[in-house]
Amino acid sequence: QVELAESGGGLVQPGGSLRLSCTPSGNISSRYIMGWYRQVPGKQRDLVALISSGGITQYSESVKGRFTISRDNTKIMVYLQMNSLQPEDTAVYYCSGIFSGTEYWGQGTQVTVSS
Repeated sequence: QVELAESGGGLVQPGGSLRLSCTPSGNISSRYIMGWYRQVPGKQRDLVALISSGGITQYSESVKGRFTISRDNTKIMVYLQMNSLQPEDTAVYYCSGIFSGTEYWGQGTQVTVSS
C-alpha cells in the first residue's frame, strides 16, 4: 500500500506561481511513474504532467511552457512548478503514482487563480 501526500496549493493572482509537492510513503518501488492531474466540478480528471523515475516527462498541451514537473529520487518526491497561472488553471490537483503496477491517488489540493 502506498499513500501520497500533496502540499502547496492555495490562492494566487493571475500571472503568479505556485509549487506543488507530492510525497509517497509505504511500499514504494524505486521505479515509478508519478504525476499530476486536475479536476473541476462536473468535469473529468485531466492529465497535467507525468514523470518517470528515469526522468521522462509528459505534459498536457495546455500547460506546456508554463508548468514544470521534476523529481527527487533520493527522497522520491515529485514537484510541479506552475508559472504564469491563469484562472482556467483553477482546479483540485491530484498527485498520482504507479508503483509496482498499481496506481495510487492523493487526496487532492485546491489551486485557485483569481484576482
